[in-house]
Amino acid sequence: MHDPTQLNRQGPDVGNQYRSGVWYATEEQKREAEAYLKELATSARFAGRKIVTQVEAAKTFWPAEEYHQNYIEKTGGACHVQDPW
Repeated sequence: MHDPTQLNRQGPDVGNQYRSGVWYATEEQKREAEAYLKELATSARFAGRKIVTQVEAAKTFWPAEEYHQNYIEKTGGACHVQDPW
């Protein structure tokens, strides 16, 4: 649902916390993520646009703040970032 070509932002939200990323726990997950990003990069959907999604090893997990938990249920809607394609 996000644009993997936007560096450190999603829609109107800007900052490192909005970066596009895949955090893997196993080498298999890493390989799958990298293969998928390569597939996206060569797709017609993203032709001429650089995929900036980062692939990094998962480290410490920090749960989101309470107001982000069950977001759609609490707000009755979806995220404001719309599929631009």
